[in-house]
Amino acid sequence: MAVVGLKMIKAALLDDTGKILSGEDGLSTDGLYSIDEKDMGSKTANITGLEGTLTKVSGNNKVMDAYVGPAAPSVALDINNLAFDVAQKMLGNVSDGTGGYLFAGSKPHVALLIETQTLDRKNSIYFGFANGNMTAASQNVATDTDTAQTREDDALTYTALAPVDGKTFVNANGDVQLVKRYFTGDEGFDEATMLAEVFGGYAAGTTGTTGTGATDSGK
Repeated sequence: MAVVGLKMIKAALLDDTGKILSGEDGLSTDGLYSIDEKDMGSKTANITGLEGTLTKVSGNNKVMDAYVGPAAPSVALDINNLAFDVAQKMLGNVSDGTGGYLFAGSKPHVALLIETQTLDRKNSIYFGFANGNMTAASQNVATDTDTAQTREDDALTYTALAPVDGKTFVNANGDVQLVKRYFTGDEGFDEATMLAEVFGGYAAGTTGTTGTGATDSGK
């Protein structure tokens, strides 16, 4: 099925048990952060590695079998103006209290949900990642000119990992998957269930016990 547009990206931080972090420890009061108008939205979320490499097995001068290796999804994100504190939290950089930020030594668990739409715009298709790491390997800084502003968007790379709890995104064979696709046109689709699966038990209208941060979730 063809898709059109990038409607929304949502993200959250998770603790070491895979539960969503909220308040001061999370990305918003309830933990869920929508990259929307306050961040000037997102341009692209290019997903690669959704399937592993196909390996052929030959015998008797013929291809007798084939198998697919594990998927290794990653997402190249282009966000127009992501809030500085949110970006630092997702990258694992911590304030030293003087306005400076230093890498804490380990990457936090980040869950990510990407929403696109069908061609007729009647339904949404989601790509959910229940755990991963966010990186920002480079930053280009260039001068403005007398005729133009030189701007660089927030370029982040998300690398999907196995869900922390080891129970989320399990297929019929009992294998843990790194990505789950959702389709609103499916009669069994339930948004609350999707959000709880991707974002470590998230429930709308509730807040966690980790603080009361002032950042709006942007929903």
